[in-house]
Amino acid sequence: MKRLACLLVLLALPAAAQDLRHPALYDVAGVEADDVLNLRAGPTVDQPVIGTLAPDAEDVEVVRINESGTWGLVARPEGRGWASLAFLQRQPAFEEGTLPRPLYCSGTEPFWSLSLLPDGQATLSEPGSPDVPLTETWSGKPEGRLGTTFGITLSAPDGRATAIVEREMCSDGMSDRPYGFAVEVLLQGGTAPRLLSGCCSLAR
Repeated sequence: MKRLACLLVLLALPAAAQDLRHPALYDVAGVEADDVLNLRAGPTVDQPVIGTLAPDAEDVEVVRINESGTWGLVARPEGRGWASLAFLQRQPAFEEGTLPRPLYCSGTEPFWSLSLLPDGQATLSEPGSPDVPLTETWSGKPEGRLGTTFGITLSAPDGRATAIVEREMCSDGMSDRPYGFAVEVLLQGGTAPRLLSGCCSLAR
């Protein structure tokens, strides 16, 4: 009887509260065509509006939700804002235990970016240097661990790269944009090994 009661409680919770794995992508839903979805400074309606989302906006990245599962922290190129999850429809969750794709990683000082695409291809970019194409050779998670840490190996024409991605809040140190993944990338080949540190997002 207790198990049945617990099941009924879970079914009664909002979808966002049942699946707390974030970051995740959402689409705006239930907003009139001539209206917008407000982004607020905090997860309550009395917080000031600091931005908006179009009524047909897609691929909105929510990096975390509040404790009650009613508001999501939206990551935007220019910063952040809280949106009501009543007007955001979550896209299908990524398969548990796999690294989400596409995934866009970057770092500062030095500036670099790594794009990981669903087809197994990737691109490493650095200012003043030609883009380096890479091909995924393996990805997975540590044995016996929950799906919050992921590893990926990539081959390049003259070397290789190994990335460790951790599902955790991350800051680029320069902007107000929140990230839901931290990353370390070890580059090997050609010159001396280099270790890059940065953050990753599900949307550009």
